[in-house]
Parts: sequence; structure tokens; C-alpha cells
Amino acid sequence: MPYVASIGTYLPCWGTPQHRVPGDDEDAITLAVEAGRAALAGGGAVERVVLVSRDLPLLESSNAAVLLAGLGLDPELEVDERLGGAPATLDALSSARPRTLIIGSDVEPAGAAAVVTSDRGLQVRTAARISRSLPVRTRNSTGDVHDYGDPRLLHQRGLIASLEAAWLDTPAAVAGVDHRRALDLCIGNPPALPTSGASSSLFALAGMADAGSLGPLVAVEQAILSGITVAGGAAATHRREPSARPLPEGDYVTDVDLPISLAAYERAFEAKVRWEAGQFAGSEELDFPPRYRVGDGGALTTDYELVPLPRTGTVYTETTVHLPVPGLRSPYSLVIVELDNVGVRALVKVTGTEPGSVDIGDRGRLALRRVAIRSGVPDYGYAFEPAAAA
Repeated sequence: MPYVASIGTYLPCWGTPQHRVPGDDEDAITLAVEAGRAALAGGGAVERVVLVSRDLPLLESSNAAVLLAGLGLDPELEVDERLGGAPATLDALSSARPRTLIIGSDVEPAGAAAVVTSDRGLQVRTAARISRSLPVRTRNSTGDVHDYGDPRLLHQRGLIASLEAAWLDTPAAVAGVDHRRALDLCIGNPPALPTSGASSSLFALAGMADAGSLGPLVAVEQAILSGITVAGGAAATHRREPSARPLPEGDYVTDVDLPISLAAYERAFEAKVRWEAGQFAGSEELDFPPRYRVGDGGALTTDYELVPLPRTGTVYTETTVHLPVPGLRSPYSLVIVELDNVGVRALVKVTGTEPGSVDIGDRGRLALRRVAIRSGVPDYGYAFEPAAAA
């Protein structure tokens, strides 16, 4: 019987209040990192991470290294990547042991939510699990989608039949359906949810925690249903949900394959994705990016250690690029950010605001973003998000 100590949510700033869309530099992993860091703001140790999504960037290999690096967690932690929707996320929560970080991430509509389990907090327990086959919408290994296109069948033989089979009390919230349908199925006033996929069940839990409501929380996907009962207690909620605004217009160069050097990718990964600088023993100076030095005797010194860099800073100078660049929407802005209290300046792209809107002296934070896709491989780094935009 798990307890939830902390809940974090994240919505990208682009789109409409009813339908958020990811920026060009966002995907399921960057969304998951934002929600996970929000949940981790409540403190507490984490021993395991579960990521649930239907939009994982890498279906072969693993997304775990980027996820743990972006979250600032130990690279040796166990990461369980699950392909699934709202019921899969509730299943992960209902069977989680304490000190587990569970994240649901979606890109259509875009959003992510996360919870940290503990020995105390908001008490939840398993209420129902129903697995029935009604493949109204399918997607194969190459991404091709087939939709049977019968919403009445999906509602009557999917949602309603699964609810009847579950023998649940009237739900307090339903995830995986639109708000109008949730209103018909629930008692009281269920929270309006910004997503309908893997993250929606955790957004529903956040809404119940904020409102102090108890009772069944049901997640559905086609004819699959999972339910928990929120039984009491309290969990801290940390929401990062900026106001929605239209995605900026611009030119995007398509059909260009950017090459990648996997050797260079591997060498730079830890410093770039964990946001760390190199520091040699006996020196207070930080090198970013980390690099070797020539010692007093002319020998190459390579024994630096990586130390975390601050994720806040001030714009030292800025420029906006209008020339189209493959893989980037133009125009776009670049800034040199002076990081707080370490004497390090970093050149990064601007995210979360319109090009040309950042000025010298603006404060902001460094956020993990997908900086490019090279040879089909998502390449991650950090971008500057102005505090005014957040």
C-alpha cells in the first residue's frame, strides 16, 4: 500500500490552454525530466525510477542515461521504461515500493507528471485491474497508426463495459477520457486534465490532492482499466505550468540528415547532459566544457573531476540568428549565460520564449532540451529559459 509524498507536473508553454504542444526542442524525455525535477523538489531519496510513455524517443537501446542525468540522479539507479498509457502509470504507482519516482510523459497533447512514493503521505491502494482486448487504435513498430474509427463502440464496449466489470464505486476522477465524459462518469467535480495518455492519471491524482478529495481514481485506455483508491493523507504538489501561447512562426529546414560522431557524443555526454564542469585537484577554477591541461613540466594533465554547475544565471550577451540552419527553426536566439557564483559562462540556445525577446541582464534557468537529432539519435543539452517566460 504505497504513499505519495510529492507530485510534480509540467506543461510546455506552447499551444492553447486546452491543448499544449511540445517545442521543437522538447520530447517525452525532456518533459519527463521537468516533471520529475518538480516532484523531487519536495526532497527525499529515490532508489528506482519508472517512466511510462507511448512516445519514447529510443525504442532500441535505452533512454535511462539521459533521464537520470537530467534528473541529477545516480547513474546506477534502476530505471524501468514502460510503453503504455494512463492505466500503465496507475499500475506502476499501485505496486511501487517506497522511494520510487514514477513519471508519465506525453507529447500529444503534451505534458508530464511525476510522483515520489514514501513511507507516509497521500495513501493510495489498488482498487481494480481489468485487461480486455478491443484494439480500436493500433500502432506498429514503424509508427503507422490504424484507427477503427468507432467512438460509440469504444465508449460502450470499452470504457463502460470495463467500468461495470471492475465493480468500483462511482469514481472521483477518470483519466484517459475527455473532461465532458469524465463529468458524466464521476461524482462531484473531477479535475480537468491537460493530457489523455500516460501522464493523465498523475495529473488527476495531483488535482485530487489539491482539492483534498478522496475516492476511486480510474484510468482507462480503450478497454483496459486500472483503478486506485485515494484513502487519505496529504502530498505536496509542485506545478510548473506556464500560461499557454502560440508556437512562434519560423522556417524549418527539413529532409536534412545531420551526421553524428558517437565517439564525440560519448565523451561529452556526462558533462553536457549532467551540466558539469571539470576541476583539477588543488584548483578552484572550473573548466566548461571540461578539458585537459598542460602541467608545469609540459606533461598533459587529464585527472580532473566533474562537479555540478548551477542551473541559474544571468544573460551576459545575446544574439538572434535568422539564417536557416538544418534541424533548427529560424530565427532563434543564442545567449552567453553567466552562471551564478562560479565564474563560468556558457553559450546556449534560448527556449520557452519568442526569438529576440531576451535582453542582457535577464535572469533565468538552464533546462534540459533536445538540441538536435543527428543520424536519428536525439542529442540533448541545456538551454536558457528566461524567468519572465516561466
